[in-house]
Amino acid sequence: MDTAQHPDHRAAVAAETVRFTAVVKGADLATPVPGCPGWTLADLVKHAGSVQRWFSVLLHSRLQEPPRSREVDLRLPAEEDGYPDWLAESATVAADAFAATDPDLPMWAWGADQHARFWARRMLFETLLHRADAERALGLRPEIDRALAVDGIDEFLVNLPFAGLFAPKVANLRGTGETIRFRTTDADGDWLVRLRPDGFGLEPAGAAAEGGADATVQGTAADLLLFVYGRLAPGAESLTRQGNPELLANWSANSAF
Repeated sequence: MDTAQHPDHRAAVAAETVRFTAVVKGADLATPVPGCPGWTLADLVKHAGSVQRWFSVLLHSRLQEPPRSREVDLRLPAEEDGYPDWLAESATVAADAFAATDPDLPMWAWGADQHARFWARRMLFETLLHRADAERALGLRPEIDRALAVDGIDEFLVNLPFAGLFAPKVANLRGTGETIRFRTTDADGDWLVRLRPDGFGLEPAGAAAEGGADATVQGTAADLLLFVYGRLAPGAESLTRQGNPELLANWSANSAF
């Protein structure tokens, strides 16, 4: 996907944080979050705000090499009932970092795009996904903008091969040339991942449409986004599958992000 086609990630961070804050404000923050086993809503909010503040520090520092520490002054409230407002303030911290940083500035990043824009895009999908996690924890059906969902699938698949440092199971995503196709049914989204002896990665744009795949999973952009992030299983009713089911099961078991 051409970066010129990407949504405005910076503006979307702010909008998604507003939605996230509205979901959790007044909710019982002790509510378990099924999408993040072992976490409560309080943990989820703390994580999302911490990510925004840490990424903002990275942007301000114009990072050129892997950070040696993740310690950040979070200014976390003493009481959990202050977490929603603190999350809203985190988006303001992020907006200040965005305003001070050219998105095209070369920067170290753990993923494919070695520019400041990587961090805004990554921040957006951390925020959006966990907003959806909060909604699902409260029995709500997440509504995800179609264009953002397509961009989020792309961002995930582009960067997953580089995520071994904190997602070690991706090392198990190996093969002898098998392919997995991810296709949206309500938008222009089509990706082909090839499993190789030395790793895996996306094939060039258009490759998915040129021939068959060993396994295919498809659904709406929103549902496919939730699938690649492990929030929906391959057998979910909202998804359709073709080809080798073991290939999809292996993908789901080892692509946790």
